[in-house]
Amino acid sequence: MIHVIPFDRLGRMQIDWLNSRFHFNFSGVAAPMGFGFGPLRVWNDDEIQPQSGFPMHGHRDMEIITYVRRGAISHEDSLGNKGRTPAGDVQVMSAGTGIMHSEWNAEDELTHLFQIWVEPRQARLKPRWEQAQFPKSDRANRLVPLASGEEQIRAAHPATLLIHQDATLYGALLEKSAATSYDLGDNRIAYLVVADGKVTLNGTEVPTRAGAALVGEGKLEIATADGAEILLFDLPRPN
Repeated sequence: MIHVIPFDRLGRMQIDWLNSRFHFNFSGVAAPMGFGFGPLRVWNDDEIQPQSGFPMHGHRDMEIITYVRRGAISHEDSLGNKGRTPAGDVQVMSAGTGIMHSEWNAEDELTHLFQIWVEPRQARLKPRWEQAQFPKSDRANRLVPLASGEEQIRAAHPATLLIHQDATLYGALLEKSAATSYDLGDNRIAYLVVADGKVTLNGTEVPTRAGAALVGEGKLEIATADGAEILLFDLPRPN
């Protein structure tokens, strides 16, 4: 089963400094995918105006991945971490027993990012934050793990950021007329988002900034005519 959610059907919230689209219910706004897909709870498509952002606020018991599409985001938290994550790079925060943080666009241009939340495999973990660079050349026409809690993935790809869930977020940059494939294992589900361009997924078109929920698909064939940037989250299937 492939269920495509077009961008114009996503939940929406807009204020003076923030334009957000929600793949899943968030902040009282309903979205087509409801309250989640397996352990995946949030996929927000955020556009943050220059010199603005999220002031200090708290989270608990959630793995929070930020994938920066354009511009940069500056992070500060109650553990003393500070960092700037530019476009193409990724940051991960394990909220665990509790953490306060701010996310600020200190740039003079719009910042566009995906914020992705996944439930951890256990509660009350130690809070942590880290970031990593993922060069575009490494992701050319292949899916590269960006964040994972699967031991075999992290052993094979040491640069992969840690999340506390048996799940892996992959990213790929497909060139014109390019394709890639992925084997979705038994008892696994996946959520694919097209950050830029459009793709066909096992023959089904997934347009720009749309999402696609996958159940029981096995081998995935992902192709594009004009080039595309994609993220694919491989997740455990609920019992």
